[in-house]
Parts: sequence; structure tokens; C-alpha cells
Amino acid sequence: MNIPSSILQNAVDQISNLPGIGKHSALRLALHLLKQPSSQLDQLSSSITSLSKDIKYCKSCYNISDVDYCHICENKQRNKEIICVVEDIRDVMAIEATSQYKGVYHVLGGKISPLEGIGPYELEIDSLIRKIENKQIKELIFALSATMEGDTTNHYIFNQISNKESIKISAIARGIGINDELAYADQITLGQSILQRVPFDQFNTSGSSMLF
Repeated sequence: MNIPSSILQNAVDQISNLPGIGKHSALRLALHLLKQPSSQLDQLSSSITSLSKDIKYCKSCYNISDVDYCHICENKQRNKEIICVVEDIRDVMAIEATSQYKGVYHVLGGKISPLEGIGPYELEIDSLIRKIENKQIKELIFALSATMEGDTTNHYIFNQISNKESIKISAIARGIGINDELAYADQITLGQSILQRVPFDQFNTSGSSMLF
């Protein structure tokens, strides 16, 4: 691609680093931005800089937040005795959109994936275990995606807390298709999966617990 400006070339290179955007799409976006008023570009630049420097992660659940504790953890109407374990922030947003869940969350920041070099200690699993040990938790809901990595992560956590007989351990019903990402499920299916969750020890998995 012959771009006559090194400044434009640099913008295209940076934009094309975003997921799902190739060089041609990046060029189209860069040319669109070039036509916008400088005030709009300044706002865009400022928002991206703020995203990097100012955004926080909730000290309790690791959801994104503007302050130390997210609005869900701070909400006195939420049931703090029920924790829904999710992979990332998109899953929190997806479940919240169903309006069917009134507990709180714990965001792991990913799934155990030996092939990608992601083990338990790269995730917020230890903090979840400490939370269970230090607080009165009645139920833990596994809401990870229906993939081998998701099931592996579920089993790893389950094995760490299986001696906690006072805690009900459940998993969302498999209305979510195998290998489907939770964040892309429709709201009705996801909402029903939360409401119809099942005990984890009765849960049909892909056998990925053998990985750890």
C-alpha cells in the first residue's frame, strides 16, 4: 500500500493493530478522521489517553470502574452472598443486560489455557479463594464460556473450594452452545441460563478437568 505521508502511514499502522481491522479498513478510518474537526480529534485522543491512565479495576471484583469500587459492588441492593464468576468485563455487561441477576461478580481476567501459557496464577483465582475464605458466601456461580478452557477453569476453582460444604456451587445452564462465548449470547438465553443454573457436581462438562 503506497501511502504518500509517513504521518498517515503511522496512523494506519496503529489503527490496524486493533482486532478485526486490516490495513484497508485502517486507511479508510484514518482518512475519515483526517476530515474531522480538530476539536473532535482532540476529544478522541483525550478519551483514549484517559482509558489508559485513568480507568480503574474494582478492588473487590476486578470489574472496570472510575473509582476504587465499581457501582455493582457499591450497590447495597445487590446480594453480596452470591458471586458470579466470569472471564472478563464483557461477560459482566452481558449478564447485567438480562436484568436477571442480583448478586455480585468476580472477574478472572481470562481462562486457564496451557496452550497459550495462561495458568491459574495469571488469573484472579487466588483473590477469589481469599474472598470465599474471608466472607460469608452462600453461592458461587460459574458463568464461564462453554469451551474446554472454560471448563478447565471451572474445575480448577471447584477443586480449590470443594471442602467448603457451606457454599452452594452452581453453573449456568447450558442454553449457551458449546464453544460459544458468553458475551455474544442473546439476552433471553443468557438470562434463562442464569435463572436455571444447576449444581456444579451435576454439570456435564467436556472432561477438561484432566488438564490440571
